[in-house]
Amino acid sequence: MTYAGRWNIVMKTPMGDREAVLNLTEEGGLSGESLADGESTPIKNGRIEDGRAKFEIDLTSPMPITLEFDLEADGDSLSGNVKLGMFGNSSVNGARA
Repeated sequence: MTYAGRWNIVMKTPMGDREAVLNLTEEGGLSGESLADGESTPIKNGRIEDGRAKFEIDLTSPMPITLEFDLEADGDSLSGNVKLGMFGNSSVNGARA
């Protein structure tokens, strides 16, 4: 299963649903960017591990926090979890755009 492409995702967070777009590539590892709230943020430490996409995104607003993603693709669907720093884990669901 490839993770390359554009994905519309929804994260269920304590602050409500948060929407974002992931643009992922698999050239030489997993890389790309997240687009949310009008800002583009590069992913870091991207990798495919046991068939799952794992990467981090550093946010600065509304507060500095690192989001740690662990996602699995099934066709054009994406699901998994994101660790929200000290705020615990939230579910992530998405679809290929």
